[in-house]
Amino acid sequence: MIVTDPIADMLTRMRNAITVRHETVEIPASKMKIEMAKILKGEGFIEGYELVHSGTINAFIRVHLHYRSKTDPAINGLKRVSKPGLRVYVQKKEIPRYYGGMGVSILSTSEGVMTGKKAWRKGLGGELLCYVW
Repeated sequence: MIVTDPIADMLTRMRNAITVRHETVEIPASKMKIEMAKILKGEGFIEGYELVHSGTINAFIRVHLHYRSKTDPAINGLKRVSKPGLRVYVQKKEIPRYYGGMGVSILSTSEGVMTGKKAWRKGLGGELLCYVW
């Protein structure tokens, strides 16, 4: 099946897995998704991830979801901002602090994929990929 928006597919798979309380979720791999998983791990939203069958066309990322308790997931929400039909770019001064600073905005900048806070510190703008809270 052809996916027109792979990042939205990743976020939807994670949202669906959290809804039914799965421990892991498998996502087709790409460089962008691996960098996003790295950010989510660094921010404490997921326990970890592993790349399975790397270097092949069937490579995927196994994401280990984080739950604070049996009924309380670390990720309360995921929102895709920039879409293939409507790209959203922000300058350094426009980078949003989502959910009162409790959430994270993820940007794709000229120096790679990073959080909004890190991009602001480096003085970079870029494409606003998504919010996670």
